[in-house]
Amino acid sequence: MTARGFGLEEQWTRGGEESVTDKAVLASVSSQGIATITLNRPQVHNAFDDRLIAELTAEIARLDQQREVRVVVLAASGKSFSAGADLNWMKRMSGYSEAENLRDAVGLANLMHTLAGLSKPSVAGVQGAAFGGGVGLVACCDVAVAAEEATFSLSEVRLGLIPSAISPYVIRAIGHRAAQRYFLTAERFAAREALRIGLVHEVVAQEKLDDTVARICAELLQGGPQALAAAKRLVADVSDARLDHSLVEETARRIAAIRVSPEGREGIAAFLEKRKPRWMSGEE
Repeated sequence: MTARGFGLEEQWTRGGEESVTDKAVLASVSSQGIATITLNRPQVHNAFDDRLIAELTAEIARLDQQREVRVVVLAASGKSFSAGADLNWMKRMSGYSEAENLRDAVGLANLMHTLAGLSKPSVAGVQGAAFGGGVGLVACCDVAVAAEEATFSLSEVRLGLIPSAISPYVIRAIGHRAAQRYFLTAERFAAREALRIGLVHEVVAQEKLDDTVARICAELLQGGPQALAAAKRLVADVSDARLDHSLVEETARRIAAIRVSPEGREGIAAFLEKRKPRWMSGEE
């Protein structure tokens, strides 16, 4: 991941020409099982179009099926994380019928759902501006780290639009009250404000972004793969659930089931025997 920060002069970006050999999304997997997905349209500040959305959705789904992948990092090449919508893409959509627009919008909604539903832990490294759908990507990741220079904006209303497809994830991250302000004002806010409202978990100097993401990934690799997936589901299922007897029973059922699983037994045995569990030594 390349950590370079930038503040955009325009909140929306016009698509430029790209080589037919260029890929909108790059992916690599380290020997430790850390997959890095990199948005790769730096010349247009990694703006969204239908191609990037399709490639990114497919790459996330592919990595989710690979057992050797333990953690997924979402990064971006160039100066910006993502400028939101590509203007040329928006021009095409403006000529679509409502039914055609619906099909197009479902693609973006599916991207956010696929990223949020990833069974592996996900970490976003935000080196620069994240606007519109870029904010959605950050909110969909389990952990987000921003460089001090990063800026954010939910700027859709200034184009007469709404941040609808990303709204479930952004509101879950920043809460109702902050969403009311930033959905309506479309103002830009800095990394420290993103930290205060819960969009990101850490703000670091630009030169420390890569190291911070690597440190978080190292922490995640210490957890059992099945336990991490179960913990993600637990947060999603419990956060908005009513605290009643059925929830008490369900949470008890889940811990009982994972205690007797092979991974749970191995984790407890490793702790008692003062050794590393097998998933940390590649012996799953």
